[in-house]
Amino acid sequence: MLASESLERTDLGSTIRYWSHRTPDSIALDDGSETISYRQLDALADDYARALAGAGLQTGERIAWLGKNANLYFVLLIAASRAGLTLAPVGWRLAVPEVRYILQDTGAALLVCEPQFADIGGQASEGLESMRHLLIAGEPFDDWIAGQPAGDLPETDDGRGVLQLYTSGTTGHTKGAVLCNRNMFALRPVIEASDIDWYKIEQQDAMLVIMPVAHIAGSGVGTIAFYNGCRAVVRAEFSPDAVLDSVADGVTHMFLVPTALQMVVNHPRAASTDWSPLKLVMYGAAPIPLALLKQCMETMGAEFCQQYGMTETTGTFCALPPEDHDPAGNERMRSAGLPLPGVEVRIVDAAGNEVPRGTIGEIATRSPLNMVEYWRNPDKTRETVNADGWLLTGDAAYMDADGYVFIQDRVKDMIITGGENVYPAEVENAVFGHPDVLEVAVIGVPDDTWGEAVKAVVVPKPGHEVDPASVIAWARERIAPFKAPKTIDIIAEMPRNATGKILRRTLRDPYWQGRERQVG
Repeated sequence: MLASESLERTDLGSTIRYWSHRTPDSIALDDGSETISYRQLDALADDYARALAGAGLQTGERIAWLGKNANLYFVLLIAASRAGLTLAPVGWRLAVPEVRYILQDTGAALLVCEPQFADIGGQASEGLESMRHLLIAGEPFDDWIAGQPAGDLPETDDGRGVLQLYTSGTTGHTKGAVLCNRNMFALRPVIEASDIDWYKIEQQDAMLVIMPVAHIAGSGVGTIAFYNGCRAVVRAEFSPDAVLDSVADGVTHMFLVPTALQMVVNHPRAASTDWSPLKLVMYGAAPIPLALLKQCMETMGAEFCQQYGMTETTGTFCALPPEDHDPAGNERMRSAGLPLPGVEVRIVDAAGNEVPRGTIGEIATRSPLNMVEYWRNPDKTRETVNADGWLLTGDAAYMDADGYVFIQDRVKDMIITGGENVYPAEVENAVFGHPDVLEVAVIGVPDDTWGEAVKAVVVPKPGHEVDPASVIAWARERIAPFKAPKTIDIIAEMPRNATGKILRRTLRDPYWQGRERQVG
């Protein structure tokens, strides 16, 4: 037996080592300007991990990345796993106060910035006691790594956090969902042993990583590529041209949100593109109109699979398989599909009791995919994951007799715009304080391009007039532009229930009349 045959894939570090022995010259990372083989990736990650340990970073500490998708990010992620650290990627579109909040919440000891985000990183980390190292990707980072002594690496712990992704919350503050190696890898052998052929990826395949790495759709897709020893085609950010170029480069698998799919298939180059290398298109994170799905299937010619999941479940835990996709449309195409092998899903009432098939309740799921915790937020963790390991998703749905999950609406008021999650409270906090605004309520309204658009409904202060452009500009100074309202409605009085709570549904319903407002 070869030594490589005894290796296992139980975590990021061991997975890369596994393939560095079995297929050392296969390409692991390809960002369009540099390719890194599995042998090189194994050596780089080890060097980085030992340098991080040698610099005094302790097991369990957080490090952060501020940049777009890049080879370096994934090398850092693997190195963090080996060094017992947790990497928190920060969305590069966030405003300085939002970046600072994440850095402060993580207590990050080290921040690596791409050069174009160095100023933001510097402003956001100024005065933070925890921040010991602010490094710029490229030569400054390389020199720093080379200057550190080689430290000792801790024993592997598959339950220790390795990736911390920030997801919006109804309180207006983002929450750090902590994901461990077990979350990312424990279910893969179960899937391999199942009869779900569409989810199995071969070494000669190529996975496109084009969704932001600060989202599970970016980082998670990258780790799936690593588990299967295939090429991760990393692109800095989404554009239709980047997707079309990647198909020409031999990409076989990709995940795109519906908004991105719409832009790709409507691009002038789409009709003349040779789509034959493409095997599987995974989509999710927002509803997809049936007409758009049909257009994508006809144009791209690949198999399609809807993915339903969330950051807290390490991405997908329910999927609608290719065999349930019919170009003519069918009832099951309205569903989020079936639980993956090794995943339990049930629909529960407000007391946590399972409801009968066909009855609407909240989706609860239990599997090795469920996060470790919300960082430094035990109350919210207990509220989301109960003592028996069931995670409440916040989505209302029913399950049919065959086990397919049909999502009806959001239990909470989250808005999904272009695949980005936006919570009304976060936007309301940004608008509130404007000198002319007395009250504000934020809702999602239909948008043909983005799925939903953010709208703020405001009541002026007595004697004041509200300038919509001023309110939008005020919000954009405080939160990322994609979260800021696109439009403003001005009303005299907020609709409220008997307890005084603002009735967002009353504000929202007129915009959704005649539309199916369902979550994909």
